[in-house]
Amino acid sequence: MKQTKQTTVVQIGCGKMSKYTMRYVMEKGGKVVAGFDVNKKLFGKDIKTVLGGKQEYGAKIYDVAQLEEKLKELKPDVAIVTTMSLFKDCYDVLMTCAKCGVNAITTCEEAFYPFNSAKKMTMAIDRVAKKNNCTITGSGYQDFSWGNLIYGMAGTTQKITKIKGKSSYNVEDYGIALARAHGAGLTLKEFDEQIASADRISEEERKAQMDAGEFAPSYMWNVNGWLAEALGLTVTSQTQKCVPQKAKEAIYSSTLNMTVKKGQATGMSAVVTTETKQGVTLETQCIGKVYAKDEFDCNEWTVEGEPKTTVVVNKPATVELTCASIVNRIPDLIAAPAGYVPTCRMGALTYKTKI
Repeated sequence: MKQTKQTTVVQIGCGKMSKYTMRYVMEKGGKVVAGFDVNKKLFGKDIKTVLGGKQEYGAKIYDVAQLEEKLKELKPDVAIVTTMSLFKDCYDVLMTCAKCGVNAITTCEEAFYPFNSAKKMTMAIDRVAKKNNCTITGSGYQDFSWGNLIYGMAGTTQKITKIKGKSSYNVEDYGIALARAHGAGLTLKEFDEQIASADRISEEERKAQMDAGEFAPSYMWNVNGWLAEALGLTVTSQTQKCVPQKAKEAIYSSTLNMTVKKGQATGMSAVVTTETKQGVTLETQCIGKVYAKDEFDCNEWTVEGEPKTTVVVNKPATVELTCASIVNRIPDLIAAPAGYVPTCRMGALTYKTKI
């Protein structure tokens, strides 16, 4: 879809993240023309319900069941999707955007590079998006902090033997879907049955799950795929291991609306190891959990080789960085070729004064 004079945007998912994405869009000259959600209490209300304040924006929030109808009516340039973390949970919404010829960008972590975890679903969207001349992609915090940052570091390195990454974040900041995906609030037995058991399968079983759209990758699974393509590496094997993070004392979670008891899972650590034909190993870890009082976000990456380089970012504003990345990617999304296009094919993530 060609860009209009003023970029028009619909917001799909009117939860915590949308408060930032909608405001950032408007601050950069775009116009939010509608919102969509599953919360009946929001239906028919102006988006000021989410943004706060007294100003009416003239953009109502609709039932997501009306998405196709409203996309055809409003014909927006872009849909921002801030709902779920797994591709299968966002598939219907992204496919609807593709069918309606509307460019879409999502914070869904698996959507960052779904080719290595949900290829059949990805290629189905790709075909429809190409047919209707629009682009679908995933972006967010990982676009720079787990992607372009490391890509840039690699560009200053003569020989790479290994890339190690570790990033932590508070699941309280992202909503209930993400918290549950990390096993927060589960007993250790429940964690083993619902989360860790996914790691104890053969390659054949994993491929079957991927083909059926039932594989549940940790966030770094897709990041490693993005990095491999960006760096020109050929993946020969990839594994993941999810380990529960245990509460040392009782911690209340406002997102889960419960107290996580001592010994229960506050979230998880997931380590993804990727071997490549070129001899470069990617070993990446994400730690998502309900934080104790003294814990904070951290992003640490090391490119090992000649030379060895480490970058550490303490206390990154992950929510704001996620939403700003989404909005700054909008011009790249609009300019990209039609289809499902990961951001590693869109060039560096750069600051935009206007969208």
